[in-house]
Amino acid sequence: MKQNILFLLFAITISSSVVYGLQFTDCGSKTGSFSKVAISDCDTTKNECILKRNTTASITIIFSLNEVAQNITTVVHGKVLGVEMPFHLQNPDACVDSGLKCPLEKGETYEYRATLPVLKAYPKVKVLVKWELQDQNSEDIICVEIPAKIQ
Repeated sequence: MKQNILFLLFAITISSSVVYGLQFTDCGSKTGSFSKVAISDCDTTKNECILKRNTTASITIIFSLNEVAQNITTVVHGKVLGVEMPFHLQNPDACVDSGLKCPLEKGETYEYRATLPVLKAYPKVKVLVKWELQDQNSEDIICVEIPAKIQ
């Protein structure tokens, strides 16, 4: 009886430490780090963001820098079935119309905002979105992986 109670307590402890909900993963940030990622209409209690076709998703990333960045370029890929495919952005220059004013200073915190059209032509699949902000040397300031599903 005592062993059953101990096992039950152990099982409850283990199950309560399991993380549920959406996890944004750092995929190789080199000269900065992100502290917050928010995506429009994304239910963070789920394991993936639902991106509805024929809509536009908005993303906000709060990040800080370890080095000065003169120019910043946004690079976005979707990984489907192990293959990375680029998403074409209307404005890849993160220094224009994204809330950033370049150059960015070391040690400061910034809020980046952008939109991503989810085209009707996209297939209904699970996708791992890789969102990068790169400096003038094509080094990742930040790199965020976002689990998503296109519907």
